[in-house]
Amino acid sequence: MSSMWTLLSGILCVLMVEQPMVAAASTKKDAAPSVQKIQGDERVLHVVNRFTFGARPGDVAALHAMGEKEWFERQLNPLSIDDSALDVRLAMFPAMQMEQAELMRRYPSPAVLRQMIAKDEPLPADPVERAIYADQIAFYKAAKAKKEAEQAAAGKNGSGEDGMASAGVDGPTAKGVVEMKKNAALPGDGVDPATPAMAAHEEQFYSGLEAVKVINLPPDQRMQRILAMPPEELVRFRKSLSRSELLAAADDLSPMQRETLAALQGSARMVGAELLETRMLRDIYSERQLEAVLTDFWLNHFNVYIKKNQNELYLLPAYERDVIRPRALGKFEDLLVATAKSPAMLMYLDNWQSIGPDSMAARNGGKLAKFVQNPQVKQAVKDRGLNENYARELMELHTLGVQCEVSADRPVKMLQKACGRGYTQQDVTQVAEVLTGWTVDQPNRIGVYRFEERRHEPGTKTVLGKKIGENGESEGLEVLHMLATSPATAQFISMKLAVRFVSDTPPQALVDRMAKSFSASGGDIRAVLRTMFDSAEFWSPEVYRAKVKTPEEFVVSAVRASGAEVTTAVPLFQALEKLGMPLYGMQTPNGYSWMAEPWVNSGDLVNRLNFAVSLSSDRIGGVQTDWTRLLGGSGSARSASSSGDSVAEKEKKLEAMLLGQAVSDRTRETVLAQFRDQMTQQQAEKSFGIRANEPEPMAQVLNISSAKQRTRPPLDREAAGMAGLLLGSPEFQRR
Repeated sequence: MSSMWTLLSGILCVLMVEQPMVAAASTKKDAAPSVQKIQGDERVLHVVNRFTFGARPGDVAALHAMGEKEWFERQLNPLSIDDSALDVRLAMFPAMQMEQAELMRRYPSPAVLRQMIAKDEPLPADPVERAIYADQIAFYKAAKAKKEAEQAAAGKNGSGEDGMASAGVDGPTAKGVVEMKKNAALPGDGVDPATPAMAAHEEQFYSGLEAVKVINLPPDQRMQRILAMPPEELVRFRKSLSRSELLAAADDLSPMQRETLAALQGSARMVGAELLETRMLRDIYSERQLEAVLTDFWLNHFNVYIKKNQNELYLLPAYERDVIRPRALGKFEDLLVATAKSPAMLMYLDNWQSIGPDSMAARNGGKLAKFVQNPQVKQAVKDRGLNENYARELMELHTLGVQCEVSADRPVKMLQKACGRGYTQQDVTQVAEVLTGWTVDQPNRIGVYRFEERRHEPGTKTVLGKKIGENGESEGLEVLHMLATSPATAQFISMKLAVRFVSDTPPQALVDRMAKSFSASGGDIRAVLRTMFDSAEFWSPEVYRAKVKTPEEFVVSAVRASGAEVTTAVPLFQALEKLGMPLYGMQTPNGYSWMAEPWVNSGDLVNRLNFAVSLSSDRIGGVQTDWTRLLGGSGSARSASSSGDSVAEKEKKLEAMLLGQAVSDRTRETVLAQFRDQMTQQQAEKSFGIRANEPEPMAQVLNISSAKQRTRPPLDREAAGMAGLLLGSPEFQRR
């Protein structure tokens, strides 16, 4: 079976590699656009494939009835589109709607907990927040005590660093934790939080009966009882529950209560899961698809790495929600300024720490260094100074483009030499000085932008030959305006948009017209997209189905095409990690590539095929298909008769449903020859390596569905087998 699966994967991968190469060869930059234009159904499919994350069942017919131009104009104005169904789904994640300071206050980061332990700060007065903080501090102390004990037993001198807190703290006792959690329950519920259920026999394990008693309490009382448990009791409680009982523990709780339950053993884990899950759900279910696609584009253009530090995942919800998405279809300059002031970007590229060499803060820091005795602290004070990281990427990646000849050890330093379009290393330094003082207020606690005058470099600066008079924060706005309105920026942004929406090698004539629209409209992204949409190059047969989907586009489009119901998106963003494109996971600031080359290799394409087969066979946890319904059946699953005609008919219906068009004869032959192989799904799941049906403990409490599970429709295995191979086919891989 393994050799047969390898052969099948190889055939599909060869087809995948060959066809985009042929298409790319016919779309060279300087080639004239085809005189012909795609017509009829192909036009509708082209619009859906380029401006959405893929068609859902019924989308193509709806777009055809509306007309491509009217649909496109409507998508350019997303607020005119009702997205209330998505809002209902996202309401299950209230943390993602919280203001920055509220999110960081309610769900503490490891950095905050470190600080509280080191300074012996009191717990919050709010009873629920008090419980969240107390549990996480106690868990930390227990983990630290265990680690120190192991180090002592091994005869090692531990540094005391475990990524969360400083040395000198004791492990928790049951009495101490109960004291921390006094008043954790709300008054009037009949629950005494100072008397947890396990207080009298804390070393014993929970029995199933004791756990069920807690689960059977009314929702509010159940939540109060759980909040009152000391951490060790909570662990025993959780371990005593079966999967269905764990879901029942969260059943009928409000979204905020579910969130609290998930946060008790780690706020950061809960916030990170919600960040990724809500982004996946928006991509899959939003009716404002062009806005979702452009949000994804700009998040990649203004890339921020989630693991830069422990604060980034707390800053990214507001970055996507308040900075990127509302401006995705607006003026580029507005977007540029908003990202420059975003705490997520300020921390990622270190501008929040940048201090002008002659600023008041630098002078005071120099005086302070004379009195510092600790060598490490002295070095830290010495290192505080001008940081050029953001200034460099601002020009190279966000606006003007890659224009400088650089040395081998870049980004440490660049050649002191004029660049192709006019900026030099000296310009980078001057822009960095202009942006000193753009920082983050209390990054562990509040995490919002502020301008700090004492850090700002005084004096006149010169950027791209223009003098920037001393004017505090306004200097930065002046430079950002200069960069946003530069002809080089118009070209650079237009090229990136053309690569994303038209071709890996878009004709320069098209890019020039888009850049002209960019400049004439003041950087209006809608105007640039209209120019592209109305161009002959966009409708050329040479670019139809010529773009290869990124892993994110592939996973989302497969779920949308299958009409699957997603009750938890956790396995889907786990799939993206396996496919090499984790959300917010690009460490370097250049973002992921929109071109085919990084994604077209046999290993990655086999993984895509394995994902597709697992998805179609309902082996991706929290994602459920219904092929019988989509094929027009009713009641129990229909199986095609053994006759070739009946099977072929079903296969052709699936082609039309999933791709909107017929596949090649070779792909169809492969699908019809292999779909019945019972080992295909097992091999795919084994190879893909995601145990999606076994999520980590407590993660399920964030599921959209409750413990009352939906009735699972019978699986039409023939349809599932053919659908998986079609979703993994070369034709589906392209858009």
